[in-house]
Amino acid sequence: MSGAAGSAGVRDGVAGARRVVVKVGSSSLTTAAGGLDADRVDALVDVLSTARGGGEREIVLVSSGAIAAGLAPLGLRRRPRDLARQQAAASVGQGLLVARYTASFARYGVRVGQVLLTTDDTSRRAHYRNAYRTLDKLLAMGAVPVVNENDTVATDEIRFGDNDRLAALVAHLVRADLLVLLSDIDGLYDGDPTSPGTTRIPEVAGPRDLDGVSIGSAGKAGVGTGGMVTKVEAARIAAAAGIPVVLTSATHAADALAGRTTGTYFHPTGRRSADRLLWLAHASTPRGALTLDDGAVRAVTERRTSLLPAGIAAVEGDFTAGDPVELRDAEGRAVARGLVNFDAKEIPLLLGRSTRDLARELGPAYEREVVHRDDLVVLKH
Repeated sequence: MSGAAGSAGVRDGVAGARRVVVKVGSSSLTTAAGGLDADRVDALVDVLSTARGGGEREIVLVSSGAIAAGLAPLGLRRRPRDLARQQAAASVGQGLLVARYTASFARYGVRVGQVLLTTDDTSRRAHYRNAYRTLDKLLAMGAVPVVNENDTVATDEIRFGDNDRLAALVAHLVRADLLVLLSDIDGLYDGDPTSPGTTRIPEVAGPRDLDGVSIGSAGKAGVGTGGMVTKVEAARIAAAAGIPVVLTSATHAADALAGRTTGTYFHPTGRRSADRLLWLAHASTPRGALTLDDGAVRAVTERRTSLLPAGIAAVEGDFTAGDPVELRDAEGRAVARGLVNFDAKEIPLLLGRSTRDLARELGPAYEREVVHRDDLVVLKH
């Protein structure tokens, strides 16, 4: 069985994964005071460089730590809550972070390439293709992409929110064979890992395996945004996209990459979907909403057709063409999400009308879908 432990205690399919995304959290890279810990960075790079071998294995590193690395140089004692100071810390810290990785990987003759992403870069079709091409070319040229959210320009509306989810989506983007999530805890436990009597969950075959499991929300170090909740959600996203996941501590990274039975292993639960739809479902923030009549809801969710103006009953929000919007039924429940082809101010003119009538009255540009089926993902409840 793919992903199961073999006779020698090695997880089949993990040790042989050729393209791997590794995510490391702030607490695994920084000191308690908020600066980068050079020894910790070097230890991680030692493991990743060994795992790469002679280049037979490709590694994409999703690294937190920019904001945390910028705290001490700016005289900040703790992670600021306001976005502006977070962005200032990220601006200082991102350069320090990549410089540290560049120097550390250089010990092995390996180059790194910085890739900063926002959700806006990845939910739009052209930007998505460009992100894939850049990462794929870096890997083909033997470099290690170091990916982070572009905190210096991201607003609350276009943020991934945590690098765990970003890592799951990057794994899907680059068509990875494996996702490894590294933190300061050596796996998922059935309760608070600091409490007596709790045990580590070695494998998760599906969502039902987590029924009744209490998952904490905060990291121990206080320098990152994620906790176990975000890691489990990231694992679910990747597993649903057909990518196996190992969740463990940074100190067990070598075992995880070698396929040894460390941490918690999440079995794939689904198959790979169309490229951008995973991003649309999990990384986009709707800028508005369209309410559909019952016929349009059935057409979109059951027949998987495009959304036409005739099926729209109402519109809300302030969005422009290309933005993600939520598609709702008459009761206000979100049934789908898609990239809209018209500005919000245009749509009231289109409500309930056929594309043929619209084209005759307003011109051929209006003889098209409001949301094309290729830019639409049905939400599961």
